[in-house]
Amino acid sequence: MTTNRRMLIYGAGGGIGSTLCRILHDQGVRLHLAGRTETKLASLAQALSATYTVGDVTDTAFFARVAQEAGEPLDGLVYAVGTITIRSLQRLTEADFLNDFRVNALGAALAVQTALPALKKSAGVASVVLFSSVAASQGFANHASIGMAKGAVSALTLALAAELAPKVRVNAIAPSLTRTPLGENLLGSEQMAASIAALHALQRLGEAKDMAALAAFLLSPQADWITGQIIGVDGGRSTLRTKG
Repeated sequence: MTTNRRMLIYGAGGGIGSTLCRILHDQGVRLHLAGRTETKLASLAQALSATYTVGDVTDTAFFARVAQEAGEPLDGLVYAVGTITIRSLQRLTEADFLNDFRVNALGAALAVQTALPALKKSAGVASVVLFSSVAASQGFANHASIGMAKGAVSALTLALAAELAPKVRVNAIAPSLTRTPLGENLLGSEQMAASIAALHALQRLGEAKDMAALAAFLLSPQADWITGQIIGVDGGRSTLRTKG
């Protein structure tokens, strides 16, 4: 499949980001990858004939450098970067709150802001995909910091979708716990994984491909009438309770 589309993927070295990059590459999309791990990005970029920029989203100068190196026009941007801080309120520090907000919400805003000139130069309607969480719509104990940060991502999605229409579409994916290197930190054993999976109507944890498949669709022309949506990919966790 041939295409002239070009897209920027933050978090390309992560579980969801790397899976999405491979899907887009198979669709003929040209990619610029951004992430913090040189070895992962270099290997992936070589496999996908992509360009890349290494840095950390806690460094605000990183975003301008990524936008410059990604070039223009851009037809899509994905910010697949996040944290999972699960801790009681009494154990959370100011640094925890600030880091979660900086990485999840502020990083997403700066990624879009610096790439906006290139997105506006897309020949079609450009698409932005951000990542919220089921914890932004459901109240879970010990999720105060990450729930607050991901709630900000959901609100950012709506604000940007309104402001940037009709030239740029903005949507967010809200996963439940997903088997990625980041998510595996919460799964101490298969017994723990099975216990958490049982809380979902579909009785399993998410996989990177579940999120990446929707992201690829939202980036595609087939989704050209979808904007301002926070879409749960969560095995029913946000809406269903199958046991009394």
